Amino acid sequence: MKRLLAVSAVYAALLTSNAFADCGISAGSVNILANDFKSIRTVVSTAEECASADVKITKNHNKQFADLMVAALTASPAKYSVVVVANGSISPLLSADLVRPLDDLVAKYGQQLKPNQLIKIGGKTMAIAFMANAQHFFYRESVLKEAGVEVPKTYEEVLAAAKTIHDKGIMKQPLAMSFLPDWDIAEEFLDLYYGGLGGTLFEEGSARPAIDMAKATQTLNLMKEMVPYIGPDYLTYDSDVFRPKWNAGQVAMMNMWGSSAAQVLPGQSPTPEIAKDTRLAAAPTFGGGATPATMVWWDGFTIAKNISDADAEASFRAMLHGISPEMVKKHPTDSVWLIEGYKPTDNAEGIVASIKGGAPGYPAVPYMDLLHNALGVEIGKFIQGKESAEQAISDAQKAYTTAASSAGFIN
Repeated sequence: MKRLLAVSAVYAALLTSNAFADCGISAGSVNILANDFKSIRTVVSTAEECASADVKITKNHNKQFADLMVAALTASPAKYSVVVVANGSISPLLSADLVRPLDDLVAKYGQQLKPNQLIKIGGKTMAIAFMANAQHFFYRESVLKEAGVEVPKTYEEVLAAAKTIHDKGIMKQPLAMSFLPDWDIAEEFLDLYYGGLGGTLFEEGSARPAIDMAKATQTLNLMKEMVPYIGPDYLTYDSDVFRPKWNAGQVAMMNMWGSSAAQVLPGQSPTPEIAKDTRLAAAPTFGGGATPATMVWWDGFTIAKNISDADAEASFRAMLHGISPEMVKKHPTDSVWLIEGYKPTDNAEGIVASIKGGAPGYPAVPYMDLLHNALGVEIGKFIQGKESAEQAISDAQKAYTTAASSAGFIN
């Protein structure tokens, strides 16, 4: 009893100890909806340590979580008490008023949280961030040396290096980019257009689309030029597809999420010889710009509004255990953590370099996901040669305008 009281008095100590399976939670139901990749699984599995006879914890890792979350949290009560989101996926939940402010819970239990973890919307803490992420450049040092090319700093140099590697017969398809429709190909477009060229997306202070046609066309032309060096199955490519190709030594350069870096570096890669040859760098620039052509993301958790206060508290405390300093000590290379005690490791090099280079954050406006979705449906048509770049962008803006008008963002 004395030991339990002492731990309760210092909540931070509770979070960094595995001595108590219930994490200090007396009762509650915790239901977690989250994306499905390694660092997220690490957080959620750590939160699961709080399960006990009186605390039930369930999870659903799903790459289509964003398609599920609004309906799930609209239910009465909400199907999930926690949704793990990013700055690109939180907006539908905010727009529909489906997640609760967390300031009271932060004040009561979140003393270990750093200010940059508190995601403020309208002055209220609506999410707790725990990691940073970005797509950036991965390359095989020995392959570039064999080809006689310097490490590319721009996407124009990436194309030139890919051509040289191909022409010298070193690799047939040395490049990998996430061109899988719908979400992934739009993300690559936005990295280049918004991150690299600084292209506009919306009219100032409005949800009306304002894509710069010249810059958008420049971006799409670059993407199309990449296709011969990716291969005929380029529309199947996301990180789950080309990471195994990398580990098999079939790719020399790729644009991939920093959260996956540890899986191709020494320690976790299944091919140590490839891992030792893998290097990370900031995302290349594009079109004469000076900013890395990527966008910085945060991932964090929200708590559903339409659940009991008891389940909200249990969920918050379980997730705090999931993002505890102790978790970081056990899994230092799983992500670029925003958590107290994290020290950047080798796998963070590309993200840190992109952030230092001034890469912008992914736009956290309520209607951004609608534009992202519209772009994902349309821009592949240009790359496949089915329509012009101008038509693809025009169609995307029209589809977005219809969706945004239906959602009440455009009158």
